[in-house]
Amino acid sequence: MAYTHFILVCGGTGCESSKADEIYKNLIAEAKASGVEDKVQIVKTGCFGFCEKGPIVKVLPEDSFYVEVKPEDAKEIIAEQIIKGREVQRLLYSKEKKKIEDVHEIDFYQKQLRVVLRNCGIINPENIDEYIARDGYVALEKALFELTAEQIVDEIKKSGLRGRGGAGYPTGLKWEAGLKAQGDTKYVVCNADEGDPGAYMDRSTIEGDPHSVIEAMIICGRAINAHKGFIYIRAEYPLAIDRLKIAMKQAREYGLLGQNILGSGFDFDIEIRLGAGAFVCGEETALLRSIEGLRGMPTPKPPFPAQSGLWGRPTIINNVETWANIPVILTKGADWFNKIGTEDSKGTKVFALTGKINNSGLVEVPMGTTLREIIYEIGGGIKNGKKFKGVQTGGPSGGIITEEHLDTPIDFGALVRLGSMMGSGGMIVMDEDDCVVDVSKFYMDFCVDESCGKCSPCRIGTRQLYTILDKISKGNGEMEDLQKLKDIGQAMINSSLCALGQSAPNPTLSTIAKFEQEYIDHIVNKKCISGKCKKLIRYEIIADKCIGCGICVKACPADAISNNATNAVNEGKKLPWKIIDQSKCIKCGACESTCKFNAIIKG
Repeated sequence: MAYTHFILVCGGTGCESSKADEIYKNLIAEAKASGVEDKVQIVKTGCFGFCEKGPIVKVLPEDSFYVEVKPEDAKEIIAEQIIKGREVQRLLYSKEKKKIEDVHEIDFYQKQLRVVLRNCGIINPENIDEYIARDGYVALEKALFELTAEQIVDEIKKSGLRGRGGAGYPTGLKWEAGLKAQGDTKYVVCNADEGDPGAYMDRSTIEGDPHSVIEAMIICGRAINAHKGFIYIRAEYPLAIDRLKIAMKQAREYGLLGQNILGSGFDFDIEIRLGAGAFVCGEETALLRSIEGLRGMPTPKPPFPAQSGLWGRPTIINNVETWANIPVILTKGADWFNKIGTEDSKGTKVFALTGKINNSGLVEVPMGTTLREIIYEIGGGIKNGKKFKGVQTGGPSGGIITEEHLDTPIDFGALVRLGSMMGSGGMIVMDEDDCVVDVSKFYMDFCVDESCGKCSPCRIGTRQLYTILDKISKGNGEMEDLQKLKDIGQAMINSSLCALGQSAPNPTLSTIAKFEQEYIDHIVNKKCISGKCKKLIRYEIIADKCIGCGICVKACPADAISNNATNAVNEGKKLPWKIIDQSKCIKCGACESTCKFNAIIKG
């Protein structure tokens, strides 16, 4: 059937939660009702990345990029564009009210290079034919019939690819260890247990391009002589799990997974194992224990999984983003990949850009792109014209990077030198209204909950750090608490068993290093300049501005507002001005929001 138009509807979790599935169904229904179902193919794709403007609908061949689409817009899209050949102007993405003629002109996409996300927003992830049409499984064919195991490993080594799960270990060296490891039984594992707050890169990659992960795992199996793979994915990702299951079924039907793949004599199959949302299971040894049916707790290294992993057998484990790079490297060549990025870090990196940013979403850029380019050019700057305060990279394991380092080219080494880390790719932007004590306390609370408790430095250390931060946030801190935070944090770094405990102090230590005065304000002045620490907020009524109307008295749920002690009245006014009893005030802010005369201030 020869279609004249193609409509791509974002089917990622973010857009699905904003009724993208309803948009998709409405488009199909409208096309049928209008008699044009044979002229337009309507496809649900993976994430387009530009989450801030979702749900997104793209129409080809005009390359119309519709944003913030609603289910009721489906009728107009079919009636105007498919039937009459006219774009729906009000839905088109525009910049300063000027229409963008080409999607690549959109600031959000201009500096991106989509390697990992190459198929997301382009193909139907539930149709293997569309993956194959974009060079899918070409790399596997090459690995099976043209390259030896040693040549595959050499190509990955030559590419310079480093693991994207956080540690940045060279992928080729890991595979080489797996190839050289002795044993008749070996395993390949995909870590899809993405758990950093604000991170959704791996989930979106699987939702939009599941075959890229499957193909890469089979290639690794061929390279190290393994015949079994496991994808460990958290149960909170139902859409990604469903698409993996569909992709695996289709791959088996096409002879690409299972026995005697493509008649090569090589066997490889994959199982899905669901995680229960434990952050510590993102650590490779804890993840492997969980697959075995044991409690997810880290084990000391060495031995490393490549020597002794699942059930004591050699195991190669990489995260989703790392796997998604593999087919491209074998198809386009290590030399092509090696030219992208920096000397220290080759290729691209996917970031989940969130927080106080105008254009939140999934961003894939060449290594070496600066933080300023990501935040201000791709991300569109800080919301509401607020002042940039810092960006947290690496989630609970990373640290805060301030304005003075915005021009630092991003790679593994540069972020570590700034007291942070790449992590899996979470990037949370903060503005002047964020409090570093509150942010540190949030991350430490997360780590307290997620510590497996196996080693005392992490089990006790996270709790002690949280207790001190909580004390400071409530105005009960002492100056010696700053040194205690530093000492406990350093002890955790030096002696914790796994990366969770070793990195948990990073947000606290980095914020103390860069915003020590803000901690001192909390301790000495009992003041939170951002107004985030509730116990340190103080609402006061300016007598000269108060007309005594009493609206704030009615709004206060704690009966904390009354006339001043002497019932004094300002000159020219008829009613006594009000005062707030600080011992009764619950810091809800109802008084401030209801006062029409700006007579109540928060300090």
